[in-house]
Amino acid sequence: MPADPSPLHASAASAERPAHAQPGSAEALWALLLCQAHGARSASSGEALDWQPDAGWALRGAWADAARALFALFKPLLDIQARTGGWVVGQLGQSLDGCVATRTGESRFINGPENIVHLHRLRALSEVVLLGAGSVAADNPLLTTRKVPGPNPTRVLLDPRAGLAERAASAQVFVDRSAPTLWLCDARWRSQAEEQAGAGRVLAVPGLLRDDDGTPDAARAVAALRSRGLRRIFVEGGGVTVSRFLAQGCLDRLHLSVAPLLVGNGRPGLRFDGPARLADCARPAHRVHPMGVDQLWDLDLRG
Repeated sequence: MPADPSPLHASAASAERPAHAQPGSAEALWALLLCQAHGARSASSGEALDWQPDAGWALRGAWADAARALFALFKPLLDIQARTGGWVVGQLGQSLDGCVATRTGESRFINGPENIVHLHRLRALSEVVLLGAGSVAADNPLLTTRKVPGPNPTRVLLDPRAGLAERAASAQVFVDRSAPTLWLCDARWRSQAEEQAGAGRVLAVPGLLRDDDGTPDAARAVAALRSRGLRRIFVEGGGVTVSRFLAQGCLDRLHLSVAPLLVGNGRPGLRFDGPARLADCARPAHRVHPMGVDQLWDLDLRG
């Protein structure tokens, strides 16, 4: 049987289908996926979603092709949640030649609008959207779900040395109050972060910076968030942060959206120390989903 659902986020969406959603539509299916992820299953959820111990969740009934494609994309995450209580999923949007930005840092927008909607859906299904300090400083994102129905997740800024202190008074993630924000830092920088943002918005973790190389310990970050009951974690970026979570074995899945675009000597997405031999490189199980003109690779990193 599935694991007990995690507590409902305070701003979670209603369990009922929106009035404008037609039965069998992608909009109706999205409402059910939100209910399932947030532990607010309704009678219609029980009629549509069937748990099979060997195969995970299955979709029953008459559904449009778009709804079935949406279910296929998010089923792996719901299966992980049912079996373990949560997930850690990363995502990157990149060009054909593996760049997430040009050499000058321009990144809006490598991927098409369909991928932006996908990002907002991942946020809505998750309890946490995590971003590295560099991406917060470069992009000043809001990290809400304004493009899709669904609750805003807790925004977590991975900033071990509290380098965002000078931006705490102006960055959207600190100023905007539509969603909670947690400043995740090493315990040695607790006082600096609390002075700027207040103790209630700081999660200071002993040993968040690894002693061997001075980089963030992704496993400690995940453990600290889960100690607060935040189990569905979406690592949205940037490339350095996603690469670290991947290299340290802390991602369950990776959503890699590839655009038909050639950037050249731009900023690379995934980058980590890999094996010397191709025979030792990972070849994860995967599925490929059309995303407008882009292709989304859903990589299973636990298979």
